[in-house]
Amino acid sequence: MLMSLEELKKILQNAGVAGAGGAGFPAYAKLSDKADTIILNCAECEPLLKLHQQVLAKFAFEILSALHVISEATNAEHVIIALKKNYNDAINAVNAVLDKFNNIKLSYLPEVYPAGDEVITIYETTGRVVPPGSIPISVGVTVFNVETALNIYRAVFEGKPVTHKYVTISGAVQNPITVKAPLGMTFSELIDLAGGATEEDYAVISGGPMMGALVNPLDTVTKTTNGILVFPKNHPVVEMKKTRISISLKRAMGTCCQCRACTTTCSRNLLGHPIEPHAFMRSATSGDTKDLGPFINTLFCSGCGLCELYSCPQGLAPRTLISEYKAGLKANGVKIPVDIPVKTVDPNRSMKLVPIPRLIARLGLTKYNKPARLDETELHLDKLRISLKQNIGAPNPPVVSAGQTISKGDVIAQAEPKVLGLSLHSPVSGTVIDANDHFILIQCNK
Repeated sequence: MLMSLEELKKILQNAGVAGAGGAGFPAYAKLSDKADTIILNCAECEPLLKLHQQVLAKFAFEILSALHVISEATNAEHVIIALKKNYNDAINAVNAVLDKFNNIKLSYLPEVYPAGDEVITIYETTGRVVPPGSIPISVGVTVFNVETALNIYRAVFEGKPVTHKYVTISGAVQNPITVKAPLGMTFSELIDLAGGATEEDYAVISGGPMMGALVNPLDTVTKTTNGILVFPKNHPVVEMKKTRISISLKRAMGTCCQCRACTTTCSRNLLGHPIEPHAFMRSATSGDTKDLGPFINTLFCSGCGLCELYSCPQGLAPRTLISEYKAGLKANGVKIPVDIPVKTVDPNRSMKLVPIPRLIARLGLTKYNKPARLDETELHLDKLRISLKQNIGAPNPPVVSAGQTISKGDVIAQAEPKVLGLSLHSPVSGTVIDANDHFILIQCNK
């Protein structure tokens, strides 16, 4: 299917296609004729998550068809599918249809963390380093993850908007599972689908164990929800995430020995970016502001969490403290510096990468690292509470009101003109109970 770049952008905007993970950047806004390479990121960056490899294995033809449409619309010469060698089902599925697409090739990423981070994926597949503070298109690359590509296929070839999200439910649950969940489904309902928690007193993380955040079980699925993990409340990963900033800083003041282990394994530092967690820790704990560099350089942190959940021998929290400083800088109008010279990639980088099995063992997750079968059984729920903040950009104002009857696929929130945003569609037929500035509550039809 041949279409212009503007036609494709319009379809994706109207269908509400956002990046199915991360910040949820609108897919239409990523499309550019400046890209010579399109990368499909099929690497599960976080431990315990399974959905990308499962979705690619089941929908290989559809996903490759979407990549083909994107490459034609953008005139990109190269299309690369980045995945890991142990994704046997996905590899076999892709190879079975690969001969139908002449510009698509496979590239294998190492089984390390955080392979799957798009900057890392770009370097591993093309050898290009995205400059500090820049974005992939600056090196002629656009990256989509697997589910985003599938949503693009459904929008282009089937005229279907985004109404559901694939989510892996794992950790301390009876039966780890990956499901196709409607937007607005609660995390508690997802946990029930996995047979319930195996721990009486548990915490819930949305995302992965490294970069995910503690959430309320009554929070709901959005377009960027990839995983729901259940852990005992006393698990080290949970304890680290719930530690207060003030406590983390006091501990760092007393025990940071400047061993540099955090910087040695920093994924961005290894690519030559000017982020040095140990230097930040020294400046932050001493109160030394003569050199603002270590503070400004926090803006280049990817938030991967290796420094605090793997590297630090003292169990300190560099990433948490860096995130706090980053937020403070942004709140005060400090922007990410641009045109920063790129240092050379660390010549010993390959020896400093962190293998996923070792990371899983270090985090105490070995017993939770189980298959999570894909189950696409249609789910019938009583109510859905759909957040209006589904992706990066301004929240979309509702276009429905209480008492209104709606059908599956109807637009329920619409992006403002000339504002980075996406349409939001109802996953079900039903009746609107409430529509406000934060969410839309729908009573589902039986």
